This record gives sequence, C-alpha cells and structure tokens, in this order.
Amino acid sequence: MSNARQGPLSGVRVLELAGLAPGPFAGMMLADHGAEVLRVDRVKAVSDRPRTDVMDRGKRSVGLDLKSPEGVAAFKELARHADVVIEVFRPGVAERLGIGPDDLHAVNERLVYGRMTGWGQDGPLAPTAGHDIDYIAVSGVLSMLGREGGKPTPPINILGDFAGGGLMLAYGVLLALFERERTGLGRVIDAAMVDGAAILFAMFYQGVSSGMWGPRGTNLLDTGAPMYDTYETADGGYLAVGSLEPQFWEAMVSLMGLSDLPDRNDQAQWPALRARLAEEFRKRTRAEWEAVFEGSDACVSPVLSMDEAPAHPHNAARRSFVEVGGLSQPMPAPRLLGVPDPDLAPATRLDDLSAWGIPAEAAEKLRAQGVLG
Repeated sequence: MSNARQGPLSGVRVLELAGLAPGPFAGMMLADHGAEVLRVDRVKAVSDRPRTDVMDRGKRSVGLDLKSPEGVAAFKELARHADVVIEVFRPGVAERLGIGPDDLHAVNERLVYGRMTGWGQDGPLAPTAGHDIDYIAVSGVLSMLGREGGKPTPPINILGDFAGGGLMLAYGVLLALFERERTGLGRVIDAAMVDGAAILFAMFYQGVSSGMWGPRGTNLLDTGAPMYDTYETADGGYLAVGSLEPQFWEAMVSLMGLSDLPDRNDQAQWPALRARLAEEFRKRTRAEWEAVFEGSDACVSPVLSMDEAPAHPHNAARRSFVEVGGLSQPMPAPRLLGVPDPDLAPATRLDDLSAWGIPAEAAEKLRAQGVLG
C-alpha cells in the first residue's frame, strides 16, 4: 500500500484511532497527500464492504479490540511501524488502555502522537464532555457570529471540529514530522478545538481590543454592511454581494443601472441602502442576475446549493469536485502542482498486516481470539 500512494507524504504511515469528525478529517487531509492511513476501529465495525464516508477516502481499516491485552500488544506493534498516531479520546483514556504517548514512545521514539480533543489535555474543562458549539462559545468566537439584534448563530460545526480541530491537528502533525528530521524524535501534539477556534479569529480579537470591531452584525464583514451581505432574488434564490472596494461597488451599481443611492460611506444610511438593494435584487431571478454580472468585477455571486456547486462552470473547469463510490465530494486542497491526482477510493479492510509488523500467522491467531476484525 505505501509504495502505491503518491504525494509529498508518500511513505508516511498513520494510525488513526476511530472517532468523530475532527480525527478522521485530519487523517483524510494526510491521506489526500499520500500518507498511508490505517484506521483502527472496533472489531465489529469492520466489514468486507468499502467505507464510503468522505473522510475515510484513501485509507485502509482494521478492527482491533483495545480492551484486551492482546489487542493492546498488537496496536503497539502497529505503532512500532508507524510515523504518526491520531488519538481522539478524552484525556487519560489512552493511558488507561496502555496506548498513551509514553507507552508508544517506549516502542517507537520517532512516533508523532497527535491528540485531538475539544478542551485540550489540561484545564478545568478537560475531563468534561462538549461539542463544537461549546468550544467556539468558550473561545469567544461564537459571540461574534450572527446578525445585529439576534442571538449568536453557530456556523454548523466548521470552526471547532474541522478548522479549529482536524485541520490544526494535521498542521501540527506536519510540524512535528518536519522537526523530527532534525531531532530524530517524535512529539506529542495537544490539539484542542477551543484553541484552534480562537487562533482562527486572531485578527478579530485585535479588532475588538483596538475598538475597530463592534458588536456582532454591525461590522463590514459580518452582515453589518449592505455591500457585504446576501440578497433574495425573484425566484427565491440568493446572491452573495461582496463589493467592498469602491471600484467593485461602482461596477455593481453600474451593471444594475442604479443611481442616487444612499451614501455607502455613511453608516447611518446603511439600512436605507440595504433596503434599496434588496428591492432591486427581487426584480430578477438568480439566473438573470448571474447573466448581468458574468465576467465582471462586481463581486456578486450566486449562492449555490451543495447539489449545484459541482456543476458550476468554474468548479467544473478546475475539477473542484469528484465522484468517488457514487458520492460527489471535494477534491483535496491545497493543490500541489505537478503531483498526480491522489487515490480517493473508499476505505477497505486491510487483511495483510505483515508490512505493519504482524505476520499472517499471528494475525490469524488474533482473529481466532476475536481480537482482530
């Protein structure tokens, strides 16, 4: 498997302990760029059918009973032959199982041990449960999201789970692998979603502390400004308007045939300007407005559904989406020019573990014991 994969991470072996959202997403990001990712799941969770989950693409899977001494010993053998472990348990769980950082570094000092949690490995909240909405709430980020006069609005679970969690963990893994080239030693990564969400908003923390950013929904980029918002069209569709700079604004209003508009530089006139734009955009369908703005620098785009996005001419031209196992999904990002397209096939069970240090005879014994799926 490792020889077949291509990309800058070719030859890097990753053990991914099965979990929700951020852990598999980090593993997907690494697999997308050539890493050999082996997902370690519960024994009964592994079958002959390929796993079609998007975040399992390009991986292999194996079932292992980590509550048995034999299963722990087998996992340590896998870790001996791995470069990275992605662990997604609450603090202390891996140690109780016998597969914590110290346990695995005892058999492989070069191992990069990535820990993914919501609250981090320490602090008062570390042992408690939580979800994306909790992590971005405590980071201060959630207070910034929503319209003026409304309550804070969570943006699905993008900021905590995926951007602040899985992506930051993948970034940490790359940092540790890079450092290992100099030191020869692995490192433990404490990736906490509360930390990741906070750093994503670094610029806005600066804005709040300097007085340049006001309450949610009143600022230039958070729907406060009429030139950075969404507008409904005659057919119930929506347009995204981002004509912030004067030249883009002029292009938009010129193509719309508007004049005598309220002063966009006077914040007191923003409600009147927004109402005027809303009235105008409702006069035509989304498709008609797309034709008006096509090829221009007006910074007006259709708000596409998830079903529509893959067929958009720009996305189609760039092959931004691909169908794998009958499921449309985004292509890996970022793109590394000159690197062949990665293997995005659905995850399949790995039966031959000999390359990971477990010969066929030992694997058969573990299967007979119900330890290996």
